[in-house]
Amino acid sequence: MAATRVCVLRAPGTNCDIETAHAFAMCGAVAERVHLFRLLENPRHLRRFQILCIPGGFSYGDDIGAGVIFSRHLRGRLHEAIAAFLNADKLVLGICNGFQVLLKAGLFFDSPAQTAGTEAHDEATLTWNTNGKYTALWVTLHTTSVNNVFLRRISRIELPVAHAEGRLVVRDHSVLTSWRQSGRIAMRYSRPEGPDDNESDTVLPYPFNPNGSVANIAGLSDVSGRILGLMPHPERFIHATQHPQWTRRMLRGNGDGLTLFQNGVEYFS
Repeated sequence: MAATRVCVLRAPGTNCDIETAHAFAMCGAVAERVHLFRLLENPRHLRRFQILCIPGGFSYGDDIGAGVIFSRHLRGRLHEAIAAFLNADKLVLGICNGFQVLLKAGLFFDSPAQTAGTEAHDEATLTWNTNGKYTALWVTLHTTSVNNVFLRRISRIELPVAHAEGRLVVRDHSVLTSWRQSGRIAMRYSRPEGPDDNESDTVLPYPFNPNGSVANIAGLSDVSGRILGLMPHPERFIHATQHPQWTRRMLRGNGDGLTLFQNGVEYFS
């Protein structure tokens, strides 16, 4: 069987594409780092891949907001290619800046045909952290999605975050209600020692919720479970030795973040 092909789509300012491609390659995929300009020249190039991943970084310097310019390309010249990609039962992953891009492109809210080429919805956005500064630390996450492909076999995971605009805000409380009913809330920040309360909207204090996101949301899924966006970086925990307490906990082998990439690759096996 042919190896799963992954398009790691980078743009000016992307800086996590190499390690993200490496994570997919560790799982047996053929991961190709593709510059956004090449895809803009020939959107049909996307047909060669089964997974589209937009990695972390600071695309276009976040000049008018994190992920905004990149997202305009997805909704503009690339909208037909993205819609066709999703309608072909393929997968999309957005990490950190990639999550910001996907959210501002509106990919979590409607079917691909409705979203492509339209203005992004005003249901939610990712904006400046509550503390007003770039924040890098390790967090504990609980999975709340029941059908997202990337999150199979993951109920609790520790991953690092590194962002300045990771606070998820919504238009009003009805958005959260809709997200719960449709299964769009994929991951939540939580305390390391306690169970996750999936229905609680009480925002955890720093550092448990590092950015102040509403309802402690760290990641979103689309209804089909084939799109995932998350602020933490799973590609930075693919080896046990990357965990800051690996010696104290005597961790060995692969890091827990690798499971997320394995799940995506195995979807096509």
